[in-house]
Amino acid sequence: MNTLELRIPPPVVALTLALLMWLTSLLFEPWSMPFGFRLGAALTLVAIGQGISISGIVLFRRARTTVNPFKPGSTSSLVTAGIYRLTRNPMYIGLLLTLLGWAAFLSSPPAFFFLAVFVLYMNRFQIEPEERVLSSLFGADYAAYQARVRRWL
Repeated sequence: MNTLELRIPPPVVALTLALLMWLTSLLFEPWSMPFGFRLGAALTLVAIGQGISISGIVLFRRARTTVNPFKPGSTSSLVTAGIYRLTRNPMYIGLLLTLLGWAAFLSSPPAFFFLAVFVLYMNRFQIEPEERVLSSLFGADYAAYQARVRRWL
């Protein structure tokens, strides 16, 4: 296992990238967009993102399984209902949409680059290790779920 796998909490990754987005936005001219539009788009994206994340957390809690991103081996059940019928990673999609909202608010083209960094980092250092563990825990059921539902959307 790589030393970065399952080591940094996903919200910390998102906050770090949000800070880098802001710092980068200070170096470049923003797109010319009315403040009200930027704010409305940002708040809408953040609200949708947080709603998706919370729905994933609620379903995990109802199933009495862990939401701890460091301990996928503590997973006690495979959750495939609700939002998990559309995506295998709603909590990470929620963070991505929150970052997208932040990028929209900043209105700085380079800020959008960090969205790809988030996806690449999460795929490699969080999701792939989780998937290995879930495959070992749930075998054919998880393989069928992977075939049926996309990782992101």
